[in-house]
Amino acid sequence: MIHKMLKSTYGLENHGITNPGRLYWNLNTPSLYEQIVRRREGAIAHMGPVVVRTGQHTGRAAKDKFIVEEPTSKEHVWWGKVNHPFPQQNFDRLFHRLQAYLQGRDLYIQDCYAGYDPDYRMPVRVVTENAWHNLFARNLLIQAEPEELPSHVPELTILHVPNFNAVPELDGTASETFIILNLGKKMVLIGGTGYGGEIKKSVFTVMNYRLPQEEVMTMHCSANVGADGDVALFFGLSGTGKTTLSSVPDRKLIGDDEHGWSDRGIFNFEGGCYAKVIRLSRESEPEIYDTTRKFGTILENVAMDPVTRRLDLDDDSLTENTRAGYPLSHIPNALEESWGDHPKNIIMLTADAFGIMPPIAKLTPEQAMYHFLSGYTAKLAGTESGITEPQATFSACFGAPFMVLHPFSYAELLAKKIKEHNVDCWLVNTGWTGGPYGEGHRMEIKYTRALVNAALEGNLRDVEMETDPVFGVQVPKSAPGIPSEVLKPRDTWKDKEAYDRKAAELVGLFRANFKDFEDRATGDVKKAGPIYESADVGA
Repeated sequence: MIHKMLKSTYGLENHGITNPGRLYWNLNTPSLYEQIVRRREGAIAHMGPVVVRTGQHTGRAAKDKFIVEEPTSKEHVWWGKVNHPFPQQNFDRLFHRLQAYLQGRDLYIQDCYAGYDPDYRMPVRVVTENAWHNLFARNLLIQAEPEELPSHVPELTILHVPNFNAVPELDGTASETFIILNLGKKMVLIGGTGYGGEIKKSVFTVMNYRLPQEEVMTMHCSANVGADGDVALFFGLSGTGKTTLSSVPDRKLIGDDEHGWSDRGIFNFEGGCYAKVIRLSRESEPEIYDTTRKFGTILENVAMDPVTRRLDLDDDSLTENTRAGYPLSHIPNALEESWGDHPKNIIMLTADAFGIMPPIAKLTPEQAMYHFLSGYTAKLAGTESGITEPQATFSACFGAPFMVLHPFSYAELLAKKIKEHNVDCWLVNTGWTGGPYGEGHRMEIKYTRALVNAALEGNLRDVEMETDPVFGVQVPKSAPGIPSEVLKPRDTWKDKEAYDRKAAELVGLFRANFKDFEDRATGDVKKAGPIYESADVGA
């Protein structure tokens, strides 16, 4: 059977790609499966998912990402530790060599969209040299309707060529790997890495540049909605629990990672999910577990028995960062249209490797702004190259690597919307308790779920609160089904003096990090940080 290609009249020659090999336009999932197997890019596992390997990069190559320094965007970009400038002439030279590389090569093109709100959705074209990366784009982005494809004109084009390596001495890159955004040309070049996450995060980065300039808040968060229409947002970096805590049976999933907040409410940027699956179990996360047993799901670096084709989700021999990329339709309780009203609750997730943060705390709007700007968590193993154990880190807006504008642009917009819509804000620690990483243990998921549910259902509004002696946030003295000592971090430590020393260390890190924002922060926001001063926080 010959697949009828639905192709746009806006051809690849508009991107400077001439004389390619065979072009595969907008193949559907079964057709891409056939290509993946025929080209030996992956193998079909028991129950139907396709298992692939990403090569040397099993996480994001953060040090290899650049933004071209060009006239239309230069004055808006937050240059520095996160956004590294790349000379226009270097981009042109690299792109010229890439054009030569693509001549005669078979290519896969997927025309799709980012953003469910039609007023703000962005047409995206993803051109890949591998079929499985094209399926990844099809899963993670919003699929165009067949009647939309002929007139599809991309406002962002991603050229994904993992087998093409840069020459650092010639191209000015940090290594042979590169992720280069040219906001003027509306193009992203990705080479030297097969990690699928680079595709989705490139789209997110561009949305983070475009939409805030139109007064639309862009957020690295998951979102769900209750039976009464109450929307909740879950901010957090990879591995802190955004996907786990938002994919629950009793609430409809809007999306698991990237959203916008416009005057109409919350909308998902994506048409799929990209979940960590290491040590996933049907008991603790049934919705996500079931996606690893479905046709259409891409499993990155997951171990599979070559004879039985059965998966071993506990095997981390390749990486801790094993991933599943699947369409939202794989989640039974996902909304067909990924929209929602303005949120009633915002939950900021942190995986505190120090064991100092309370499991849940209520934030004032100023504290919410402070912790949003701080974005404290622990980088978890595998989410970036070279990370093998949790490391304390601060990532502005809970997603600094993807924020193109100054963090205050996002923080001020968030604070404005929180006040305008009277949103309750919570800080939730999914990290360590009873001691720091290596001594304490990870917060039990059942406690986290119970506390989040209590917050969303309004069961913490009338409970007695006390001020946390380290961060000054309000911590409930009791919560349904939670031992009282769990709510007070110091009570979970055997060595109280060790807790005090570790608290002082963490506070010092918070204050040092916030110096980057003090020039733009108001007095109320500056005062919303840690209150710890004494050598004995238990006094």
